[in-house]
Amino acid sequence: MAALASSLIRQKRAVKGDQANQPIANKRKPCPKSNKSLCQKQILVLISKVRLCGGRRGRTEKRPEPQLKGIVTRLYSQHGYYLQMLPDGTMDGTRDENSCFSQFNLIPVGLRIVAIQGSKTGFYLGMNSEGYIYTSENFNPECKFKESVFENYYVTYSSMLYRQSQSGRSWYIGINRDGKVMKGNRVKKTKAAAHFLPKVIEVAMYKEPSLHELVAEQSPPRKTVKTSDSPSHQNGRKEAPRADAS
Repeated sequence: MAALASSLIRQKRAVKGDQANQPIANKRKPCPKSNKSLCQKQILVLISKVRLCGGRRGRTEKRPEPQLKGIVTRLYSQHGYYLQMLPDGTMDGTRDENSCFSQFNLIPVGLRIVAIQGSKTGFYLGMNSEGYIYTSENFNPECKFKESVFENYYVTYSSMLYRQSQSGRSWYIGINRDGKVMKGNRVKKTKAAAHFLPKVIEVAMYKEPSLHELVAEQSPPRKTVKTSDSPSHQNGRKEAPRADAS
């Protein structure tokens, strides 16, 4: 019996020794990326960055452009003329209330400051340092006008840049009794030539006029208006008339 018991003890010890010498099985599943080379890992990182940048770019391009609420209107002078801008850029007055050239976009560019753009031609109305009215394909500081309501409920439009140096009197857009556009420094706000009645056609949304569209140190293209003043020209501008118009 003792021999049998010692034999069983030796067998148990031998089995335990064999189990200790066996390698422990790894129950974790190998990571699929562990077999990828370093080059493949770098390619995956680049692809993820490209997708991220592409998503951000797409969101940036979809942002809506800033818009301004303005009006499409006709400017009716107290002298009985509608201000109109012809296809060649000249401006005058017409009694035809159905003329498509008498429609203007009034775009707010500041507090009670507007840009006046011909709806048909797309040109902006401007006033230069000599008081002459001109039209420009690009928006510039000379195209800003202050919109004010006069005592008789008519509206006046004065230049934001230029005024009389001594008295400080503003220069206004005006049409005389013959339907001709006048020089701004010849128009007084108390006279009928400066008084307009906006006849609103519709409310519209406009893209904000940008000053950075102009080329640095280059004057905007101008088309001198045929006014009732002196017809002579010098360097694309007219001589200042000596006779006053009302």
